[in-house]
Amino acid sequence: MSAATALLRTLRPHQWVKNVFVAAPLVFSRHLTDGAYVLRTALAVAAFCALSGAVYAFNDVRDVEADRAHPTKCARPIACGQLSERAALIAAGLLAAAALAGGVALAPRLALIAAAYLAQNVVYSIKLKQVAFVDVLLIATGFLLRVLAGAAAIDVPASGWLLVCTALLAIFLGLGKRAHELAWAERSNSKATTRAALAGYRLPVVRVAMLGIAAVTCAAYVAYTLDARTIAFFGTDRLVLSAPFVALGIARFLVLALWRPRGAESPTEAMVKDPWFLLVLAAATATILYVIYG
Repeated sequence: MSAATALLRTLRPHQWVKNVFVAAPLVFSRHLTDGAYVLRTALAVAAFCALSGAVYAFNDVRDVEADRAHPTKCARPIACGQLSERAALIAAGLLAAAALAGGVALAPRLALIAAAYLAQNVVYSIKLKQVAFVDVLLIATGFLLRVLAGAAAIDVPASGWLLVCTALLAIFLGLGKRAHELAWAERSNSKATTRAALAGYRLPVVRVAMLGIAAVTCAAYVAYTLDARTIAFFGTDRLVLSAPFVALGIARFLVLALWRPRGAESPTEAMVKDPWFLLVLAAATATILYVIYG
């Protein structure tokens, strides 16, 4: 494997799909058809992809010894010696610097949010990912910062409802990842696949929390679609037609996280390969876009 390929694997581009949340303000502010706004959002997404890659590289350097003792993470390029720690840190520094410089050029507020995202992830990697529930809250904060960055990039206010729904969904996804890790460790009778923070979690508690947050998330989204300000802004109350698809997507994620753990593959990775989830996601996206722009 070449050094370039090893570096690309370390940056985990398949995980950058999370940065689609940066584009949420573009869609829900009704600027998706404005070329200038689309370009600014695309640049903001690119900056967060660079930051995400930098964080993954830094994290792998921090965790290199633990990864070498892990049954699957030992195949990561740094852990197996295909990429040096020095090269990974240099790449992380260059990507972070480029992302922050791009943020400054695009919008100073975007640069501040990007810097906060980077700092939060560094602190998370160094210490706080080992603290139960705090780790999930920090993951949720990362998603909120993505939405705020997208709003800053095109200079529109971030909807309160959008932030609430994003926070709930991010907590739900974070708990889903922990539930999957606990369930798989339980089924395989293995402690090697667990992380330090899992000692503070109990699978029955996480399952109940996920079911509760799933219900609250669906309710919050329905409330958003039926809010008088939402109806006035979009000029229609038909956005609620997307709510069943949102609920089905959340239900499918519950199945993948709680009842069908697939080895070391997290439910967030499994859902982007799951045909049923992708079908529901396509239906929800199509409905939202049709209602807002059709």
